[in-house]
Amino acid sequence: MRKNLGLGSGPARPFGDRRWLLPFLATMLVTATLLLAAACGLFSPPYPGGGSDAVLFDVVSLADWDDGGSSTGGDGAPSVEAGIKNRLLEGNAASDSDDENPDDAAVNSDDSDAEPPRIAYLLEGTKGDGLRMRRTLQAIYHPRNQYILHLDLEAPPRERIDLAMYVKGDPMFSQVGNVRVIAKGNLVTYKGPTMVACTLHAVAILLKEGLQWDWFINLSASDYPLMTQDDILHVFSSLPRNLNFIEHFRLSGWKVNIRAKPIVLDPGLYLSKKFDLTMTTERRELPTSFKLYTGSAWIMLTKSFLEYCIWGWDNLPRNLLMYYVNFISSPEGYFQTVICNSDDFRGTAVGHDLHYIAWDYPPKQHPLILSMKDFNRMVKSGAPFARKFPKDDKVLDKIDRELLHRSEGWFTPGAWCDGSSEGGADPCLSRGEDSVFEPGPGAERLRGLMKKVLSWDYRNGSCSSLAYDQTKRDWYVPKSRG
Repeated sequence: MRKNLGLGSGPARPFGDRRWLLPFLATMLVTATLLLAAACGLFSPPYPGGGSDAVLFDVVSLADWDDGGSSTGGDGAPSVEAGIKNRLLEGNAASDSDDENPDDAAVNSDDSDAEPPRIAYLLEGTKGDGLRMRRTLQAIYHPRNQYILHLDLEAPPRERIDLAMYVKGDPMFSQVGNVRVIAKGNLVTYKGPTMVACTLHAVAILLKEGLQWDWFINLSASDYPLMTQDDILHVFSSLPRNLNFIEHFRLSGWKVNIRAKPIVLDPGLYLSKKFDLTMTTERRELPTSFKLYTGSAWIMLTKSFLEYCIWGWDNLPRNLLMYYVNFISSPEGYFQTVICNSDDFRGTAVGHDLHYIAWDYPPKQHPLILSMKDFNRMVKSGAPFARKFPKDDKVLDKIDRELLHRSEGWFTPGAWCDGSSEGGADPCLSRGEDSVFEPGPGAERLRGLMKKVLSWDYRNGSCSSLAYDQTKRDWYVPKSRG
């Protein structure tokens, strides 16, 4: 009978039972395999810009932002923010010579050796806007650009899924990989800071994905283009890449008491259901460490300026973001106040939002709804975009037919379209060279607008104490300051 050995049972051969050896070796083999796979990047996520599976994603951590190898640490190496600041300011300094004679140089600068620009679009909508967003996307699409689509949280999940499946199922979008749908809708409160948060969300996605773009434009489902992307890209190919198109003027008059002094809370920041802004009985003093500006919520901003808003090598963008959380109509003031209080970017501001918008006189809270009677004024304005349009209004069909030359369900044609329209097929289903443009009459109209807004007399009002007439689109000296 075998004697049962215990701790005090006397001498015994250690590790006599080797049944543990096989599981141990198997565990070591699996561990080694996982470590080797991680070192070789086997489990790294695929590049999100390629392939049809990339159209649905949500924002991820900015910790993996690939900024060309910039690093920071305790070893004295340059910080990421310092590296970005130096790079951006060098870019701004390189174009300062153009600003010495803006009347001519800004419009006719010779960038023939530079790569044509790329524009990143944020297209936003709410419940019932899915089909409108498809139409606008087709009207503004160009393979050089980037597009982010956002249906807010009010839109039902089915509508967001339908939009994502439309993008995923389109052969051109899948081939180029430049259209993305934000999978998780954000709650957007009218006049609240959540619209600013959505804009910064889209910019963070563009930067995180390492995508190429020079300017950022935000549009809503009630916006529509008045010219082709070939027209726009052709004209902006000859402009300095440091110009920020943003309507702006000093906050004054009734807007000070109505917008700046009240203290408000946006329930959209912490609730999952949409409510109006909550106003407190307390009021606050106007800031003394910075000046308040306001203007249009529709912008065309440079990548360098938006990198500054995200990274912020000083604390101005962050401080102002926190200030505008409690501000009425913060989408009409945040970026204006940041750029006009920044020594590095103040001189890049151009006081125009590149939209045709019809207002009452004096302007009220909301612009007028556009219709057929506004068509000639829209075209004459030279603006590349207009708003607000009713859903499926006849004026949109007229714009498609006479300005964009696109048929229903087709892309706006351009030099990149390499197919044939014979047999009723969209010629843009076949893609050609996307760095060559065929500008039309829209380019001439846009060039005329650029000549005005980039003139010395016009730009002299930027970030100044001059007042701005939104209906006439021009600066003037207030009577009180005669």
